[in-house]
Amino acid sequence: MADSFDSMLTAEQRRQLETFDFPYLTAELSGIGGVLKREPEDFLVEELPVYEPSGSGEHLFLWIEKRDLTGPALIQHLSHVLQVDAQSIGMAGIKDRFAITRQFISVPVTCEPLVMQAETEQVKILHQSRHQNKLKTGHLLGNRFSILLRDVCPETHERANRIRDEISRFGFPNYFGPQRFGHDGETVLYGLKTLSLPARRVRGKRARFELSAVQSWLFNLALAERIDDQLLHTVLPGDVMQVRKSGGPFLAEEIVREQERLNEGEIVVSGPIYGPKMKMPQGEVLEREERILDAAGLARDAFLRHRKLCAGTRRAYTIIPDRIDIQTEENGLRFEFELPSGCYATTLLREFMKSSPDVDEL
Repeated sequence: MADSFDSMLTAEQRRQLETFDFPYLTAELSGIGGVLKREPEDFLVEELPVYEPSGSGEHLFLWIEKRDLTGPALIQHLSHVLQVDAQSIGMAGIKDRFAITRQFISVPVTCEPLVMQAETEQVKILHQSRHQNKLKTGHLLGNRFSILLRDVCPETHERANRIRDEISRFGFPNYFGPQRFGHDGETVLYGLKTLSLPARRVRGKRARFELSAVQSWLFNLALAERIDDQLLHTVLPGDVMQVRKSGGPFLAEEIVREQERLNEGEIVVSGPIYGPKMKMPQGEVLEREERILDAAGLARDAFLRHRKLCAGTRRAYTIIPDRIDIQTEENGLRFEFELPSGCYATTLLREFMKSSPDVDEL
């Protein structure tokens, strides 16, 4: 961790970032341990697109399978082989490096004669089709996972089923995963430094990523406090709730009614992604979220000067997967599930493992 940034966080905050020491929602249930990502084949991810390519247009959608390769490295490879600027290549979301992942990538249709030359041992073109628009970041419903957890403890399937049952009822904490924060939390530290700079000196994707890391870290702190206070499943006056299916936010006013809807899984309590466009809570909840900023040494309007890079929003505190299938294999347990865009498989598996899984940088 960069020494020049050490003073920006307390020793406890640095330790928490480095170890991803956030509370579990199923802390009363024994974990199963295990090892994640021993081989790339242990971690399979398939993108769930919002739409399929139409079959005509000025862009070529490539359904690509990559193995043990970062998203930026894939873009660089395609840019070189297809002889196009990297900015003309579209990607809905960055996938894990140490894994086998399948996703759409869009390139200009002029690349079509060179497409098959992009295949390597790490990159396979499974199929291609034309579309009228370039693929943009966030244009995906979510991801489908098939993950093998190796070296789990004895009696593992029974323990795993108990945790799954609890998550199926109440969801799992929607933490941003440790890969969001960089090695030992360095991305957060750089983001805090960036946050203090004049707006004219802050621009580009790197700055956006660093500032987003700060927002993500603050969200995790707010979520952790809510779990510690045993208020994650309690509607407080002034809470900003979200409809699970649509994500629409609204202020909780009729507390008894909203508590019933929360219990039924129709709505969820949301947490802060700080920024000038974030829907503000009221009362006690506002005080709680302002206290998170105070503890981080940030002013109420800390993100205002960089509004173009970190506008702010709300994020659900919990996610209830539609299904979690668990199967026993010779080398461990295989988990199969789907998650919405922006949610981390590692934070779901963390509830089963009861440890912070080591994950590679994206």
